Amino acid sequence: MKRKKLGKNGPEVSSVGLGCMGMSDFYGSKATRDDRESISTIHAALDAGIDYLDTGDFYGMGHNELLVAAAIRDRRDKAFLSVKFGALRSHNGAFLGFDTRPNAVKTFAAYSLQRLGVEVIDLYQPARVDPSVPIEDTVGAVADLIKEGKVRYLGLSEANAEQIRRAHSVHPVSALQIEYSLATRLIETNILPTIRELGIGLVPYGIVGRGLLTGNIFGGLPQSDYRNHLPRFQGENLAKNLERVTILQDLANSKGCTAAQIAIAWVLSRGEDIVPLISTSKRERLAENLKALEVPLTSEELEKLDRTFAEGAISGDRYPAPQMGMVAK
Repeated sequence: MKRKKLGKNGPEVSSVGLGCMGMSDFYGSKATRDDRESISTIHAALDAGIDYLDTGDFYGMGHNELLVAAAIRDRRDKAFLSVKFGALRSHNGAFLGFDTRPNAVKTFAAYSLQRLGVEVIDLYQPARVDPSVPIEDTVGAVADLIKEGKVRYLGLSEANAEQIRRAHSVHPVSALQIEYSLATRLIETNILPTIRELGIGLVPYGIVGRGLLTGNIFGGLPQSDYRNHLPRFQGENLAKNLERVTILQDLANSKGCTAAQIAIAWVLSRGEDIVPLISTSKRERLAENLKALEVPLTSEELEKLDRTFAEGAISGDRYPAPQMGMVAK
C-alpha cells in the first residue's frame, strides 16, 4: 500500500482509508448489522496496508467506536484512528444538533478514549462547525488535548474556506474531511485551493456518491436506508441521476472494471494530497474497491468524466434542507 503525507504538518498514512460508519449506522437497521463481518473487514483493511480508520462517537451512539476497539485490540500499532465528534443524538437515533463548546469537546474525547480503549486519538475533528461556538474555541480545546498527549493531530470536517483559515490560525490543521466525488465537486472553487495553500490534506468521504455512482441501486433501497431521505435519491432526481450514471457504467464496461472503481480512481487522480475513504462493511466489497488503485484513466477519459459530471450535473442536494445548513457550500 502506497503511503502519503497527511498535510504539510501531518503524519504518513495509507493512500486510502477505511470509512467505518456504515458498519453501525445509516445504511440499514440494527437487525441487519453484522459485527463479525465488520471486524473481519477492518482486519482485511489492516492486512492490506490500510491504517487510516475513520469513525465517529455518534455512529451508532458509540457502537462504532466499540467495534473499532474490538478490531484493533491487538493491532493498535497498525491503526491510525480518525475520530469525529460533536453531533448530538437521542436514544432513537434522531439528531438533536451539535455541541462543540470546549468542555464538551474534552468530554467527548474522554468518552472516545474509553470506548476505543486507547491512550491517544490520532486525528480528532468536529463533525460539523457549530454555528453557536466560535471555531477558534473548538480548535483551542483540541489544541489543549494535543498538549496533554490525548490527541496527536487536528482535523476539520465540512468547514468552508473562511472557517478553515480561522481554525488554522489557532493550531495547524492536518486534514479536512469533506464530501468529494464525481457527484459532489463543490470544493474545487474555494475550499480545495485554500487547503492546498495552507498545506492541509484532503480526506474525501462519499467518494462513490453514497452508492449513487456504483449503479447498484436501480432496484431501489431498503426502507430503513437513510438515503431515502436524501433529495438526490428521490423521485425525478434519482431517475435523472441514474441516467447519467449509465455513462459511467459504459466507461467501466469498456475498461473491464466497475463504475465504483472508476469513481474511486477519479478521486485518486485529483492529487497526491488526497486520502479518500473507502466506506464498506464487507470484505468482498473492500477487495473490489481496492482494485481501483490499479485502474488507469487516460487524459481523454478524465476530460469526459469532468464534462459529464461537472458541478451541478447531479440533481438534488446531498442532504435535506435542515442539514444543508450545517455543511460547507
